[in-house]
Amino acid sequence: MSSTTANSAPPPPGVYVPAVVFFDEDEELDLETIKAHVLRLARGGVTGILVQGSNGEAQHLSHEERKLTIRLTRETLNQNGFEHVLVIAGTGGQSTKESKKLCEDAKEAGATHALVLTPGVWAPQMTKERILKFHRDVADASPIPVMIYNFPVVTAGLNLDSDIIGELGRHPNIVGTKLSCADVGKLHRLTSTLPASKFATFPGSSAVFLQGLISGSAGVIGALPNVAPKAHAELFRLWKEDKIQEAAALQALLGHADWELQKLGSIAGIKAIVTKHFGYGNANVRGPLTPRDLEAAGAAATDKLEQLIALEKSL
Repeated sequence: MSSTTANSAPPPPGVYVPAVVFFDEDEELDLETIKAHVLRLARGGVTGILVQGSNGEAQHLSHEERKLTIRLTRETLNQNGFEHVLVIAGTGGQSTKESKKLCEDAKEAGATHALVLTPGVWAPQMTKERILKFHRDVADASPIPVMIYNFPVVTAGLNLDSDIIGELGRHPNIVGTKLSCADVGKLHRLTSTLPASKFATFPGSSAVFLQGLISGSAGVIGALPNVAPKAHAELFRLWKEDKIQEAAALQALLGHADWELQKLGSIAGIKAIVTKHFGYGNANVRGPLTPRDLEAAGAAATDKLEQLIALEKSL
């Protein structure tokens, strides 16, 4: 078992963003744009940046590219006075062996926590016992604390229930979960079972950011802060100050904007919106994904997103 397990701790509460990764016209990493995006997110008040979540096109990157983007994110933060901003790395592979290696790489490149996706290639064979064994084996070997990533859309429909995640949460080196299923009932069962000092439960969608906080979550790890980090930090502040009515009004806007972003294709949509509104970036993605044309989508497709961006620029 990892020597760090006795002292493993969850990431602190707050706003976390699974950052998109930018490519040039040849689909090679665009390092300067990645750095610009990391800095805007940090200046926007995020607590941490998730590198190689699903929005970071982790499955499209080689192991060396994954290490490079983790290291680049950590170095960019450190060089600009954001040493306090955490870097979490997505380390889920399609085998236990690969996932262990990705955790080691993440530690070496500067991540403090790993987010591990359940393998989905052999979904019919992923019984409860195999799921538990996979995550425990990875956590035993990982040199950094790990979190369970539940995202049925990218794991061939595998949807870990609160019983499985709750069992995994008793492992000394498993310290949290990202619920991209956005199931608030599941979230509340976990927060009312596992102590927040040991296990951080995050919804994986801004659409239930406030609802999750009311149910005891640690904040949010969501795609929409790629567009509006300040607005998310503002909602978190309103919640902590018990300004629930104001927080609920902002949550309504986040919910509508998040839905528009999903319909735009999330990854490609984020890049197109960032490029249009924030002075850097491009809409390039790696195939088989394709870029999103906002003009072709029409103004109505981004009405709430435009409102959110206006608020973001006013904060």
